[in-house]
Amino acid sequence: MIACEADLAAAVAALRACDPATIATLLAACGPPPLRRREPGFEGLIWIIVSQQLSTASANAIFAKVKASLVPLDARRIREAEEAELRSCGLSAPKIRTLQAVSAAIEDEGLDLAGLAHVAADVAHQRLVAIKGIGPWTADIYLLFCLGHPDAWPVGDLALQEAARLALGLEIRPSAKALAEIGERWRPWRGVAARLLWAYYGVAKASAKAAKRGA
Repeated sequence: MIACEADLAAAVAALRACDPATIATLLAACGPPPLRRREPGFEGLIWIIVSQQLSTASANAIFAKVKASLVPLDARRIREAEEAELRSCGLSAPKIRTLQAVSAAIEDEGLDLAGLAHVAADVAHQRLVAIKGIGPWTADIYLLFCLGHPDAWPVGDLALQEAARLALGLEIRPSAKALAEIGERWRPWRGVAARLLWAYYGVAKASAKAAKRGA
C-alpha cells in the first residue's frame, strides 16, 4: 500500500526495475509523481461519487453539505436518511442511489472498503463494480488515491490513455482494452505507472501550450 512519500519512492524504484528504459525516460521528463492521497474508507469513496462530472468548487460545496448534514458520515447514516435530506445536500438522484447501494453493500454484505487494499487489484476492482452505480473509473480511482493500491490501473481514463500514447510514441490513443494489455508489463506496479503517466501528461500539455504561445 502506498501511504506516504517514502512508500511512493520505493514503488517508483520497483517500477523502474520492471521497465528501466521507459520509466527512466518518464522520470527524466517529469520527475517523481505526486502522492495525491485522499481520505480512505467510506468517506473517500463518497467524495469520488459526489465529485463525478462536477467542477472542483461544486464538488467541494456539495461534499461539505453532505458532511455537515450526515453525521457521522457512514453507511448506516446514509441508509437512515430520507431522500429529501440527501437531495437538500445537492445530490442528484443517480448519486443518491449509488450512495445507498454502497451503504447496503457495507451493512448487508460486509463489504470491507479498507480491506480492498490488501487483495489483488483486479479482485478489488470487481468487488467494487459489482455495486450498482460504481463504474470501473470510480473503482480504480478509489483504489489508487484512497487506498494507495499499487496495482490499480484505470484503463478507461482518457487522460491516462493519451499519456500512454505520448509516452510510448503510439500513433493513436489506445483503447481501454489496448491500455490493459500495455499495463501488463508494469504489474504489480500499474498504479504507480498510472501516477507517473499522468504526471508526464501534465508536463507534455504544459510544454505544448508554451510552444503554442511562442509560435
